[in-house]
Parts: sequence; C-alpha cells; structure tokens
Amino acid sequence: MTTRFAILGAGAWGTAVALVLAKNSQHRVTLWSARPEHADWHARRENARLLPRVIVPVSITLTTNIATALDGADVIIAGVPTAFLRTTLQRIASAIPKGTPFLSLAKGIEIHSFRRPTEIAVEVLGPRPVAVLSGPSHAEEVARGLPTTLVAASENVALAQWLQDRLSTERFRVYTNRDLVGVELAGALKNVIGIAAGISDGLELGDNCKSALLTRGLAEMARFGVALGAEAQTFWGLAGMGDLITTCVSRHGRNRAVGERLGKGERLADIQASTSTVAEGVFTARSVFEKSQYMGIPMPIGTEVYRVLYENKSAKDAVTDLMLRELRSEHW
Repeated sequence: MTTRFAILGAGAWGTAVALVLAKNSQHRVTLWSARPEHADWHARRENARLLPRVIVPVSITLTTNIATALDGADVIIAGVPTAFLRTTLQRIASAIPKGTPFLSLAKGIEIHSFRRPTEIAVEVLGPRPVAVLSGPSHAEEVARGLPTTLVAASENVALAQWLQDRLSTERFRVYTNRDLVGVELAGALKNVIGIAAGISDGLELGDNCKSALLTRGLAEMARFGVALGAEAQTFWGLAGMGDLITTCVSRHGRNRAVGERLGKGERLADIQASTSTVAEGVFTARSVFEKSQYMGIPMPIGTEVYRVLYENKSAKDAVTDLMLRELRSEHW
C-alpha cells in the first residue's frame, strides 16, 4: 500500500529523512521548501551547500508549491527549525488538512512561550496526532547511508509504531517511546550542552573537562525534564545521552561549532552573521534560562551558556564560575 509523505523544509535534515523514506518503493515523498531560490538546487537535485555530492533521486518530488507538497499526504513531517516553525505553519495553515498526523524533526523550544515543536503544531494547525523523531542523527551521515538509530515518540502509541515501521531500514533503525515531553526536551536541551562543549574545545580545556560537561550536563537535562513532567529514563536513552554524545564530539555539530568560536573569543552576532545554518541551542539557551529561573530549577551549565551568549560574559569567566560553585554531593 502506498504511503504519501509531505516533508516541510528542504534543509539538510529534511532532505536526509526524505532520502531514507524514498528507499521504500511503496512510499511517495514530496520535499517542500518555503524559499523560491531553492528551485535552483531542485533543478540540479543536489543541495551543494548543505549536502554536497548527495544526489536526490527523481522518486522524490521537489517543490516550492505547498499544494503540491500536501496533495494526498498521509503524514506531515516538519524539518523547520523551532524558531521559524510557528510563522511557517501560520503561513501555510489553510492548506493543511485537519487531523493529518504531524511528525516533528526539530530540536528546540520556542523563546518566551516555551512551547515544544509538537505543541506549536497543535496550536497553529488544530488537534491532530503528533510525534517527534529524535536521537543522534547528523544529516550529513544519514544522507550518505551510514547506520543511524533514533526514537519516534508519541503519546499515541499506534502512531509511533506506524512511523517506526515506515521509517526503519537496514541503515536506519527506529525505536518507539511514549514520553513525547521527555524526547522533545532532551533533543532541545542537549544543544545547550553542545555549545558548552564547544566552548571547552575553543578554550582547549581537554578531555577531562569535556567528559565532566557531558556527565553533569546530562544530569542537568534530566533534572529539568523531570520537573516538567518527563520520565528520567528518557534522558539515558537515544534522545538524551545518545544525541548529547554526538552533539558534543562530532565535527558536524552546529551547536558545538558555535561554542568553539565563542571559546576562541568571537561574538555571537559575528558568528551568526557568518553562517546561514541554524544552531537551535542559541535560542534554546534563552528559553531554558527563562524557564529555569521562573521555576527555580538549578541549571548551572545552562545558565553560564546563556550568560556567554546574551550577557557578553567571557567564556573563561564562565568556566571559572562553574568550577568555583559551592561544593555538594554528586547526587544532589
């Protein structure tokens, strides 16, 4: 039976997921871009800027027309960064059928509202089954067929299993999880710790420091997530520990790269002006700082990342302040 997928957002990750789905001959995949200028790479069938030398097969329909993208879609997959998700969905909401399931690929939290991507989708598009796909998954590797394992999370177990069945291949293994809140929060929070790891690299602080950042950062992520209703064990899984490791050590990591440049003394405004890619952790750091301050949740690493990003605190001073915090039990 043919299944039709409409993927919104023709960036690296949306394209990589389209390539995975297209491996099944029973799938019909349409990849939509909101940018008319993307028609150029559509014609070449290669996104040379984000995924050089990865050719998109003709079995995937490339379009900038939203009606074409959504025609007969059984599920909508959104590869739009969280910071732009609401405005994108608002612009095309009238074209999106009511009740069509929605799968988010984003890893972020909306500033000020603190809405997760699936919450944004329901607010803008109306009630519908929602899910998130998350885990250690750099698009550069997925697009080239390297083995990848992720988790599809939804409070609707049937939807999670349906997605698992249709996404899984011999190179792309998908688990399921009912903890939608935890998986979405883990995917967002690890980006903040990724910036911290990059700062450590930029300052050349060594392996001991980065290992401590990952360990204490994971504890911080879990503490924050549980306070917001997530399950602790989710943070020891693919969306938490798994994605955190990849984000903090990989040369592909956008958030780690931003942190590294901060550690070398560059200003955030200059870093953002020099790249067209989106590091979700920059926005998430602000959202998490505001929420943690309001709820009284200790987030020492996240707080220092926020201060480096938004209060012009030096990376060296942030490290010193973390190291000189009040001594306490590891399991506090």
